[in-house]
Amino acid sequence: MEETKTKTVENVETVDGYTAKGLLSTGHRYLDVRTNEEFAKSHAEEALNIPYMFKTDEGRVINPDFLPQVASVCKKDEHLIVACNSGGRASRACVDLLNAGYEHVANMGGGYSAWVDAGFAGDKPLEDLKIACKFRPKDN
Repeated sequence: MEETKTKTVENVETVDGYTAKGLLSTGHRYLDVRTNEEFAKSHAEEALNIPYMFKTDEGRVINPDFLPQVASVCKKDEHLIVACNSGGRASRACVDLLNAGYEHVANMGGGYSAWVDAGFAGDKPLEDLKIACKFRPKDN
């Protein structure tokens, strides 16, 4: 019997926004793991929204139903591009998905903010599209 090793962030494939856009045009699905509030502000066309974390009075907590919610709309052999606002939550979500048996998941480096920077979010003003992130300069 072959021993399965637990996946870590080092096992997560990361693609840039341009590569992600190309992959989406070939049948990959965009899994947006931002909060419902972030998703409602702006999101990629045809994106699925399943929050990886929720904001609470105590801070952010992992969505305990994340994997069952993903399983209700995605098969384990589907190709998924996973994105959050800047890449941190998505990389952790990718680890959980890989450890749950999802075979083809990739983190979109830079997250939805990189998607917006690349001009893929439409013609709304940037301030209407972007969400403040402690990891991104305020002038971007």
